[in-house]
Amino acid sequence: MAGTINTRRASRNRAMNSQINVTPFVDVMLVLLIVFMITAPLLTVGVPVELPKSTAPEISGDDEPLAVSIDAAGVIYLQDTEIALEELGPRLVAVTERNPDARIFVRGDKAIDYGTVMAVMGALADAGFTNLALITQLPDNVAR
Repeated sequence: MAGTINTRRASRNRAMNSQINVTPFVDVMLVLLIVFMITAPLLTVGVPVELPKSTAPEISGDDEPLAVSIDAAGVIYLQDTEIALEELGPRLVAVTERNPDARIFVRGDKAIDYGTVMAVMGALADAGFTNLALITQLPDNVAR
C-alpha cells in the first residue's frame, strides 16, 4: 500500500510539459522558403519572347504588373494564357476589377511588326488602361 501512495505523490509532483517543440515547424518553413525563392522567378512570365534592346531606365513600382506578351508569330498572351485581341480588353478589365491605374507591361518579340504592338496598345487604351509600359532588354554593352 505504501508503494501506491509514493507513486501517486511522484506523479503529482511532476509538472506537465506544456512547451511546444518548434524545431520541426522552423525546418518546414525554411524548406518552403527555399522552394518559393527558387520557383518565384520562374513563374513571372512563361512566354518565350526575344525582346528588343533599349537604353531606357528601368521601371520601378511596388505592385505586381500584368504582362501582355506577343510572340514571334504574333500570338497574344495575357500572362501565360493565349488570348484573342478582341478578348484582351474585357479580360483585363475583369482581372483588374475595373482599375484603370493597373500597371500593364507589353512585351513584344523583336521579330513582329510595329502595327501588331500598336494594335495591342490600342486595345488596352480602348479598355481604359493608361499605365502601359513597353518592356525591352538593355544592350549587352550597357552596365546596369
